Amino acid sequence: MRHWKTFVTAAALIQMVAGPVAAEPGHLRIAMTAADVPTTTGMPNNGAEGMRFAGYPIFEPLVDWDLANAVDRRAGLRPGLAESWQVDEADKTKWVFKLRKNVKFHDGSAFNADAVIWNFDRLFDDKSPQFEAAASGIARARAPQVAKWEKIDDYTVAIYTKKPTAFFLYIVVWLPLASPAQFEKVGKSWEAFAKAPAGTGPFKITKVTPRVSIELAKNADYWDTKRVPKVNKVTLFPMPEANTRLSALRSGQVDWIEVPPPDAIPSLKQAGYKITTKLYPHIWPWALSVEPDSPFKDKRVRYAANYAVDRDGLVGFLNGTATPAYGFVGPDDVQFGKPKIRFGYDPAKAKALMKEAGYDEKNPAKVKIMISTSGSGQMLPIPMNELVQQNLEAVGFKVEFDVVEWGTMLLGFRQAPDSAINKGRHAMNISLTWTDPSVWYRWFHTDAFTPTASNWMHWSSPDYDKIIDQVSVTFDEKEQEKLLAKAHEILVEESPWLWIVHDLNPRAFSPKVKGYVPVQSWMQDFTQVTVD
Repeated sequence: MRHWKTFVTAAALIQMVAGPVAAEPGHLRIAMTAADVPTTTGMPNNGAEGMRFAGYPIFEPLVDWDLANAVDRRAGLRPGLAESWQVDEADKTKWVFKLRKNVKFHDGSAFNADAVIWNFDRLFDDKSPQFEAAASGIARARAPQVAKWEKIDDYTVAIYTKKPTAFFLYIVVWLPLASPAQFEKVGKSWEAFAKAPAGTGPFKITKVTPRVSIELAKNADYWDTKRVPKVNKVTLFPMPEANTRLSALRSGQVDWIEVPPPDAIPSLKQAGYKITTKLYPHIWPWALSVEPDSPFKDKRVRYAANYAVDRDGLVGFLNGTATPAYGFVGPDDVQFGKPKIRFGYDPAKAKALMKEAGYDEKNPAKVKIMISTSGSGQMLPIPMNELVQQNLEAVGFKVEFDVVEWGTMLLGFRQAPDSAINKGRHAMNISLTWTDPSVWYRWFHTDAFTPTASNWMHWSSPDYDKIIDQVSVTFDEKEQEKLLAKAHEILVEESPWLWIVHDLNPRAFSPKVKGYVPVQSWMQDFTQVTVD
C-alpha cells in the first residue's frame, strides 16, 4: 500500500504542476518509469534511465555513444568532448585524449583540460574539495579500472588504468562532465548545483522540481550544429506505475511514455498512437547470490531455477515486447558461443534437480528476492516476478519478495550480498546491459566483487577471469568477440544468474511526435525529435 500511495501522490503533484495541458508545438513531454526525478549534478542516479534522460542530453563524456549508426547494430562509440584519443604503445595503461576546442559549458565557461581533471578529482579523489560522494559511488562502480589522471596541456589529458584495459573507452563513456565554474558560482555546494546545473550538452536544465519534473531547454549554442535540438523544451516526469503513464498519454498530459502496459498496446495503435520496439543489449535476470547462506550456491539449484521458468509464457504475457533469454546475450549474437546446455521450460527436470539437491514440496528451498516497483529497464517487475514466482514454487522453491523502490535496489546492488543492507536476500531482480566488454568484467569477474564493482553474486570462476583478463589486453574487436563467446559459454554453464527475458524497449507516442528513430542502445537521441 505504501507504494500505491507514492504513485498517487506523485501523479497528483504532476497534475497540480502540469495540469491537463494540451500539446504545445516544440515542447516534448516524457513520462519515465522512475519513482523520482534523477539527480542533476552530472552523474544521475536511477541507472541507465537516469543517464538517458538527465545525463547525456545535458552532460557529455569524452567519448560518446554513436547513436546515429545504431539502427541496425549495437551502438558503438564516437568522439565526444575528446575529438581523438590513443593508447600509449609503450604503456598500455596510458590513454591520451585530445580535447575539443571552442566548447563552452551552459554557464558560458570554457571546457578544457582543467575541467576534465577537476571532474575526475570530483569522482575519484575523496580528498578534493569538489568530491561528490553519491556521484563517486556510481562512477567507481562503473569505472573501477581508473587509476590516475593528469593534464598534459590545455587541450590534452592522460588517463591511466590500473592494468591494460582494451575496452577502456567503453568505461569513459559512462563519465559525463559538469562545469567547475558553475560549482564555484553556486557556493561550492552540490545541493545548490543540482538546482542550477551546467554541462555542455544539447539541452540545458532550467528547472528541477523534486518528485515532479525536470525541465530542459534547447541549447541554441551547442557546439555540434548538426545536433542542435529541434524542440525548444523537454519536460521529464517520473511515473513509476504503468497505468499512470498510460492515462497521462491518453489524456494529453504527456507525448511519450516509457514501457506502455502490454495489454494496452493494441488499443493504443487503434487510437492512432505510435508504438516502437527495438532489440537492444538488455537482460532481465535474477542475480543469484552464491554466498554460504544461499540455496543458489548449489549449481543444481541454479539450473533448476533456469529450467523452471516458462519464458515463452512470460513473453506472451508481455504481448511480444520481449524475447526469451537463454544466457547473458541474445542467442543470435556472435558472443553467445556454443554452450553445452540450453535451458528451456522443463519443470520435470527442475524438480529432479531440486530433489537431488535435497529440496521438494515438503522441504522447499526458501529464497528471498529483492525486486523493485519500477525502474530503468525493469519492464513490469511486479507482475513479471509473480509469474516467475509461480514457476519456481511449482518445482520446490518457496519465494519471498522484498519489494523496494529502484533507488534502494541500486544501493543494495553496490553492496555485498552478505552486507547489512542485503541481509537475508538470496537474489536480486535487476535489469542490466551487455553493451560492451567492460560489463563482462563489472558483472562477473572475481576482482569486481561488490562493493568494488558490480559482481553482486560473489560468483567466481578462474576460467572466466582468465578469458576476461585476455580480453583486457586484446585491442582487436573481432578477437575480443571470439574470447567473449568462450566466456559466455562459461556463464551459461555455471548460471550465476537466472536468465529470464530480453526487453524490446517498447515506447508509446502521440502522433504529434515526429523524427524519433529507435536504436539498439539504452540511450536515445532526442535532438532530432519534433512535436507538432
